[in-house]
Amino acid sequence: MTSAGSGLTLLQTCALSLLVFTGASQFALVGALAAGGNPFTAAAGAFFLGVRNAFYGLRLSQLLALPRAVRPFAAQWVIDETTAVTLAQPTRRAARLGFTVTGASLYVLWNLTTFLGALGAKALGDTDAWGLDAAGPAVFLALLAPMLKTATERAVAALAVLLGLGLLPVLPAGVPVLAAALAAPAVLYLTGRRASVARDDVRDVPDPQDVRDVRGDDR
Repeated sequence: MTSAGSGLTLLQTCALSLLVFTGASQFALVGALAAGGNPFTAAAGAFFLGVRNAFYGLRLSQLLALPRAVRPFAAQWVIDETTAVTLAQPTRRAARLGFTVTGASLYVLWNLTTFLGALGAKALGDTDAWGLDAAGPAVFLALLAPMLKTATERAVAALAVLLGLGLLPVLPAGVPVLAAALAAPAVLYLTGRRASVARDDVRDVPDPQDVRDVRGDDR
């Protein structure tokens, strides 16, 4: 339904779901398109959100050790859920089974519900009248919120929101999303600087043993 609210046709919606099997990237793409963004900037934002799956793939490739001919097809199923299920298994055989069952079931159900949702949105007629343009951002926030477990992650999210909203009036639609990606390196840099300063302060504090030795020499 959210893709229908952004102006995608039924065929485009189903193709997006089949080829881009990661919810966060899909919602980011249709959200940017719904806001009138350039397709290239919308795709770039979706790409950045999907980069984490590449890191999942690095870990799963060692754990699953699949044949080379199978790896390109298995890569399509590398998402949060399949990674979590695979890493929880005690043996390689169980890991392969968990990855395959989870990936296949989610892929089928995801695309089936996408098709049904797009049909339902088409039957509704004017999707703007139902407020479907707000569904994409709402679902994206619902996916993101449980991931913000540490202070650093919450700081990155807060700065990204400030950058996105602050640049929204002055940049073309879709570009603020890309600019918001700068929040992660900025917060990590500041966190590293703070940790470095803290270590320097600890080194500057004199060792009590050294102080006692100096006082003993004076006597």
